[in-house]
Amino acid sequence: MVMDFKPDKPIYQQLIDKVSSEIIRGDRNAGDKLPSVREFAVETGVNANTMQRVYREMEQLGIVETKRGQGTFVTENLDRLQKLRTEMKQLYIEAFVQDMSELGFTLDEMVDGLVHYQGEREEKNDYTE
Repeated sequence: MVMDFKPDKPIYQQLIDKVSSEIIRGDRNAGDKLPSVREFAVETGVNANTMQRVYREMEQLGIVETKRGQGTFVTENLDRLQKLRTEMKQLYIEAFVQDMSELGFTLDEMVDGLVHYQGEREEKNDYTE
């Protein structure tokens, strides 16, 4: 699946975010093997050098581990994966709050909006079940 990349963020960072999101969602689990650099580059439509940088950066962040001759794997360090989850949550919250603030919304309005949104989602789920 070739990805559509946003022009405002480096491609390698978008790929790190993609893999991190897959790990957080449970699409990739601790100990899972990642595709080879070449396979993943073809799959996402990027240069192999870019994908090599993604793997290197993720290894430096402690998200993946490279085992010589075997490949690259999602770390089995569950504390690190929980920390990744917390870090990504914080980043998305900060981006949301900044965007909403720039639109003129107060924190109270944001919280009210989230509560209302959650209530609508629960009603919708109750209705569809």
